[in-house]
Amino acid sequence: MNLTDLDNISQQFNTTEKMPVLFLGHGSPMNAIEENQFVRGFRNISREIPKPNAILCISAHWFTNGTFVTAMQNPKTIHDFYGFPKELFEVNYPAPGSPELARETAELLLPEIVEEDHSWGLDHGAWSVIKHLYPNAEIPVIQLSIDYTKPPEYHFDLAKRLQKLRKKGILIIGSGNIVHNLRMVDWKNINTVGAGWDWAVEAREKTNNWLLDGNFRNLIDYQNQGIALQTAVPSPDHYLPLIYSLGLKENSDQLSLFNDELIGGSLSMTSVRIG
Repeated sequence: MNLTDLDNISQQFNTTEKMPVLFLGHGSPMNAIEENQFVRGFRNISREIPKPNAILCISAHWFTNGTFVTAMQNPKTIHDFYGFPKELFEVNYPAPGSPELARETAELLLPEIVEEDHSWGLDHGAWSVIKHLYPNAEIPVIQLSIDYTKPPEYHFDLAKRLQKLRKKGILIIGSGNIVHNLRMVDWKNINTVGAGWDWAVEAREKTNNWLLDGNFRNLIDYQNQGIALQTAVPSPDHYLPLIYSLGLKENSDQLSLFNDELIGGSLSMTSVRIG
């Protein structure tokens, strides 16, 4: 692809004021069909931000060897979970894709190789939250995968190259959970808002302070920030979408938190708005 091709792609998305960036704590897939304070938080944030031309989502549930971007015209709704009610498996979120945005995303991330994918679709890390922001599924959505072979610093730096998309009306969403340890869930309190083990309370307090203070260095280096953080993030898949969102923050952007609660002892719904 040459520069003329890239310009032609860019022209398909109107120049806009700089879009915000979101990190959404997506929690249980059941949030897709339940009515609770967290889905109300998602709806509220969509009313506060400009309507996007398209959405680029980095989901915890597309964890790959290498980096890929969905490039199909009509991505399928992926039900990548089990043991939930039939009603959840019947949810379809028929948002269109955007091959044009996929190509521009891959171009912006050069010299890193980003392969176009035509088989994935929208996993529940994407559709279970985006359906509350835009229930009519009229906004094109693409996903960018997370390369599990790379360290947090790599993902933070990679995200910076996507900054141009914010001025093309593209809403970039990281979807995961900051505190996410499924092996230590307190099932008796899985729906109890505010329920958190001591280490989860400590991890939430530390990460919130670092977010609000702009101390992204500690957030990137989370593995060396003590036992509470190590317990809160036993694997990086749900945490790294936050790092992508933080990589897109500019000095002029304000950062705020919403849905900032622990549930089930070992999960946080804390979400972030940047800009």
